[in-house]
Amino acid sequence: MAFQPLKRAVALNEQFPAAILDSLSEAIVVVDAQGLIHFANLSAEQFFGVGRARLVSHPLSEFVPEDTPLFSLLDQVLSTGGAVAENGVTLASPRIGNRFCALRLSPVVDAEGLVAISLVEQTIARNIDRQLSHRSAARSVSALAAMLAHEVKNPLSGIRGAAQLLEQSVPDSERELTGLICEETDRIVALVDRMEAFADGRPIERGPINIHQVLNHVRRIAENGFGKSVRFIETYDPSLPEVHGDRDQLIQVFLNLVKNACEAPGDLEREIELSTAYRHGLRLAVPGQRAKVNLPLVVSVRDNGQGVSEEIRSHLFDAFVTNKPTGTGLGLALVAKIINDHGGAVEFDSEPGRTTFRVMLPLQFPQAAS
Repeated sequence: MAFQPLKRAVALNEQFPAAILDSLSEAIVVVDAQGLIHFANLSAEQFFGVGRARLVSHPLSEFVPEDTPLFSLLDQVLSTGGAVAENGVTLASPRIGNRFCALRLSPVVDAEGLVAISLVEQTIARNIDRQLSHRSAARSVSALAAMLAHEVKNPLSGIRGAAQLLEQSVPDSERELTGLICEETDRIVALVDRMEAFADGRPIERGPINIHQVLNHVRRIAENGFGKSVRFIETYDPSLPEVHGDRDQLIQVFLNLVKNACEAPGDLEREIELSTAYRHGLRLAVPGQRAKVNLPLVVSVRDNGQGVSEEIRSHLFDAFVTNKPTGTGLGLALVAKIINDHGGAVEFDSEPGRTTFRVMLPLQFPQAAS
């Protein structure tokens, strides 16, 4: 009785090498120094598209062209006696098509002149990488801006025309709203006209801007739209010097920040504080600048919402990152791009009940070296 399991184990061991190799998902072939195939597992049959009988005793060159890296790796193993590995190798032939593979070659122990070749197809991995690259390109703010420039401009003339007709029939007390519609439509048209600049990186037009006038304009838009029920607090430094920037783009920045603050999750009555300050000695490392840049003009937008969730904090300024059910995740990506174009920086800190976005701008945009 004691010897029966042992005899059974010996019998099974005789079948183990082939059985184990047949159970592997990667294609395995064993070849000699002349490239003649001595063994092929089931996965090799699937890889080469022929039965094992058609593989064994036939040269590997019938299935893989001799000018592929596989044969140079085989020569290396035969000459050195050591194993080699190579990723991202393309094997192409009319029989197998184009296969993107990882190759592992090693000499067979106790069988001089035989080499085991493992072929692991990486086509799925390459397709995933390609899809991610395409997705990143499709999600770029610049590409999206170019698309919007093409699609958005047509309805704007209709909106402005309707506002002008409405202005003729409303009382004087409400004409400020129709004027605001026309002004905002003109601003959007100007932004759309320059959408191509976001795509091709052309320099934006800058001039002296009173940042408080920008913030007041943003507040008026919010109070007559998405921020009707919000309590606004203004804490401004009246001695703040002018910003050297693009008025329409800065309106877009703070409009996005205020809209995010208005829509931030939270049960309390919404309160938003707009503040400005001059910070002496504030120097930050800004992308694209070798030395630290003086960014003394600080504009803050604070809200009393629930705060930014932990899982998106590190990617908050990436395109299409949002925790809003109906959000697009484009607002903060555009904020970051515009502020970077102005030579500034944007940061935030957040905790439940208090989230603050700070936009730091240079007093004068650095002049390019001639």
